[in-house]
Amino acid sequence: MDDETFVHLMSFFPQVALTEKEEHHFKSLWSVKTFNQYDLITEAGNIERYFYFVLEGVQAIYILNEKGEKVVLGFSYSGSPSGAFDSFIKKQPSDTFLEALKPSKMLAISFKDYQDLFERHPDFYKWGHEFFQQILFGRLSREVELLTLSAEQRYIAFMQRCPEELKVIPQKYLASYLNMKPETFSRLRSGISY
Repeated sequence: MDDETFVHLMSFFPQVALTEKEEHHFKSLWSVKTFNQYDLITEAGNIERYFYFVLEGVQAIYILNEKGEKVVLGFSYSGSPSGAFDSFIKKQPSDTFLEALKPSKMLAISFKDYQDLFERHPDFYKWGHEFFQQILFGRLSREVELLTLSAEQRYIAFMQRCPEELKVIPQKYLASYLNMKPETFSRLRSGISY
């Protein structure tokens, strides 16, 4: 892992301070994984083997509804974590799919090595507590938006907070995430400029 990649990765762990020796060990736990556009990274029914940190690309996590249509639950992109976290932590088959929407380069750490970080470095407990709090609060906020905001309000709220990478992915994924029909999303996109 080069210095630039290490600095990028450590920006995700601001609570963690490592000695030079610990830094060397930490770097050794991560491997680079690359995926082509539309590759399935994790398939429903399989156990998630890695916790990912995205260096490049955009991924969608989704389930299939009774009609076999993708229902998008969220996205990951450069600088964010990725993976089916519940499957990774519980070591149970995933209910979700993780798909690369753009060619993706990610750092991956196995469950054993992930656990090793918590055993060796108490700072990771603080990081883990804050990380999973953010996921919980983000999920609650998303549910409130889906239940209380109109399609237009959901679109505006999402576009105001989403990074540039998400603005260029296929509309059908964004429409699904915002719980609206693709034609509604298209109409809103053409009518509201950012």
